[in-house]
Amino acid sequence: MPNIIRQATLEDVPAIVGMLANDKLGAQREDFKDPLPDAYLEAFDRISKDSNQELMVLEDSRTMVIGTLQLSFIPYLTYQGGIRAQIEAVRVHESFRGQGLGKMLFEWAIQRSKEKGAHVVQLTTDKKRPEALAFYKSLGFLDTHEGMKLHLKAKT
Repeated sequence: MPNIIRQATLEDVPAIVGMLANDKLGAQREDFKDPLPDAYLEAFDRISKDSNQELMVLEDSRTMVIGTLQLSFIPYLTYQGGIRAQIEAVRVHESFRGQGLGKMLFEWAIQRSKEKGAHVVQLTTDKKRPEALAFYKSLGFLDTHEGMKLHLKAKT
């Protein structure tokens, strides 16, 4: 049975968070432990109820979650009421990297974006990840814009 890409379920959340936490930057911002903090389960609930969000997992033949991505569809007025697709949080389990699975996830996301009528697919990447930038360029993404972020302090 080949790898499949399917919608994430609540049972997949620990595996997803584990992959998000498994790099230098993710280790600084994620809180991966057993049991998972409620914030992750609450976020999953919000994502799963939003028709413009698709949290996906890549599953191998043994039904092990080995990859993930989130695809967001952003409707807006420019481009005559266009839809922009945003790819976020793409991860492949460290034991399965280098096998073309990241490319498979991106090809799926691009095809899904076309099906939803998006006119552009975009992503952001941290400047501390030059290997990711090179990978995205190899898939045809162009660095045509400068992105900026303003991190907000959470209410306490």
